[in-house]
Amino acid sequence: MSNPTSAEKLWEYEAVQPGQDGPTTVVTLTPEHIAAYASVAQNPDGRFHASAANTEYGGALAAMPTMILTYAPLMRPEIAAHQGFVALEDSKTSRRQTPFAKCEVCWFKPVIAGDTLTGTRRVHEKYERRGSRFVTFRIEATNQRGEKVAHYDYTCIFSYAKGQQSVPAGDGAAKPAPALNAGRATAAATPRVLTFDSAAIGTALAPLSITESVEIMLRKNDLRLAGKHRPSNIHTDEEFAKKNIFGGMVNSGPATLSYVDQMLLQSFPLRAFYDGGRLLMRAITPFRSSDTVTFTGEVTGKRIEDGKKFVDCRVRGHNQRGELVCLSDATMVLPA
Repeated sequence: MSNPTSAEKLWEYEAVQPGQDGPTTVVTLTPEHIAAYASVAQNPDGRFHASAANTEYGGALAAMPTMILTYAPLMRPEIAAHQGFVALEDSKTSRRQTPFAKCEVCWFKPVIAGDTLTGTRRVHEKYERRGSRFVTFRIEATNQRGEKVAHYDYTCIFSYAKGQQSVPAGDGAAKPAPALNAGRATAAATPRVLTFDSAAIGTALAPLSITESVEIMLRKNDLRLAGKHRPSNIHTDEEFAKKNIFGGMVNSGPATLSYVDQMLLQSFPLRAFYDGGRLLMRAITPFRSSDTVTFTGEVTGKRIEDGKKFVDCRVRGHNQRGELVCLSDATMVLPA
């Protein structure tokens, strides 16, 4: 009798190699896609729900910057299959997750309703640090004119050093807020949009509080514009999640990125993300259902290079227990 374990050619860390790629995807973005993404990002900003509200691009409906993680998704299992392997998430014998560690996005062009986006994906690098093993993927997106609109480097944890990870005791105690109203921080009802001159070092950014819920996590998982729908993972399947390092359901790294995106959009124009804007977010503590995370930040630097005006910021997200959930660094590009 054959051993079922031997039948699976698992994409373990040793089998992952830089340059391994996955299938190319093509997505034509509709106004409905853009609004749906803003909805699961708990962002009520009219610029992403009604084209008439967006004056930065002549009334055209532009996507939230972090939507690149939806119209050009990582598709880790598809990369594994493209190389002849079974992803650990799809294993029938040794199933486990390779969770989010960090992601850095760089933007070059805005994405507008009607654009057709081609996404490519490959293994960028792999490395070990303090006993843990990491794999970074590079995903790039170009529009129908062949222009590169953005790319991101998405790092996953393929294995933890023993005893290194910590898991919070349980779910948060905060009451979930309605999906489209959870995102407005009472401390900044009318946020001030910063200019290069007004963005002094130490200037506080408008804060944002977000309450996560199972309903939002499920809707986020169901919003698939490319790649196979996966109903069971640590963001949607409580029983499977309990067997993994976080001990229960948590939101996804891309979801938290979208909240940082929304927070920055309170203090900067949408254009500030493009022509060299970037955002690096590191996950520190799981963002669980019913947790409320408040994002706060400040300007940490400003400079002029090659005629461009750059403003650097640091953003921290703390939950209602006072734990640091994420730490982000952003560079915004302001008009000359």
